[in-house]
Amino acid sequence: MPSSESLPLFPLHTVLLPGAGLGLRVFERRYLDLIRECGRSGRGFGVCLILEGEEAGKPATPAAYGTEATIEDFSTGEDGLLNLRLRGGRRFHVQRTRVRDNGVVMGEIDWCLPEGDDELRPEHGLLATVLEKIFEKAGATPPNMRASDLDSAAWVGWRLAELLPLTDAQRLAVLQEDDPHARLDRLLALMA
Repeated sequence: MPSSESLPLFPLHTVLLPGAGLGLRVFERRYLDLIRECGRSGRGFGVCLILEGEEAGKPATPAAYGTEATIEDFSTGEDGLLNLRLRGGRRFHVQRTRVRDNGVVMGEIDWCLPEGDDELRPEHGLLATVLEKIFEKAGATPPNMRASDLDSAAWVGWRLAELLPLTDAQRLAVLQEDDPHARLDRLLALMA
């Protein structure tokens, strides 16, 4: 059974996927406070696609699914803004939200169940080949990639969803899919 807890949310006009990297510039006081709190507690925060509103100003309405973000690196730019390098972790489902006095949206969330190590099915083998070709064309592979990752239904699905030219709505639909094989079916349909 999923475990419920409270998680600070950082609504953005992008979808963070498990295992994906994301650069983020932070300048609003509420988000600087959020980052400071996460640094003190050693916890991450949630990134959700904005359904209504903007990234700056009044608190935005986040999508019901998101991904936990952990900070891999940070720096201060020449403009004095905080630059973060994030990595997507666990998926979660937002049950309800509230806005704290400082403007940070807090989500009461249930963590999605961890995915197993299901092997890629034969009907999805082409997707691993497409992914290999994308890596070859880019001249780089993801950090910490193992050869066995190309046999993992979940890993192949997340990396394709990250790299294919999908809309935010399409990426959100992929993020909401619990079954890695159904996720691959969805990606196949989007590529057709």
